[in-house]
Amino acid sequence: MNNHIEKDKKRDKAVALKYRRDKDRAPKVVASGKGSTAQKILELAREHNIHIHDDPDLVEVLSQLDLNEEIPPDLYVVVSELLAFVYNLNKKAGQKV
Repeated sequence: MNNHIEKDKKRDKAVALKYRRDKDRAPKVVASGKGSTAQKILELAREHNIHIHDDPDLVEVLSQLDLNEEIPPDLYVVVSELLAFVYNLNKKAGQKV
């Protein structure tokens, strides 16, 4: 069985963030769901080569936000560290950051 599918079965929630340095003050929740919706979010992320970070505690907090809501200031540090990690991965892979 595919490792992604096995791991995803353990995930019952997923949240997608979007951040454009030149336009957004802070990252925003652009998708959030549980069950089959969470699976679809993860599937779309994989299809578009978007990094999937497994942090159930962070997902739990972010899933309480409304769509298009900016993350709260108390999450800036943890999310900025995650974004820096993803930007570094993309840079190493030769993708536009």
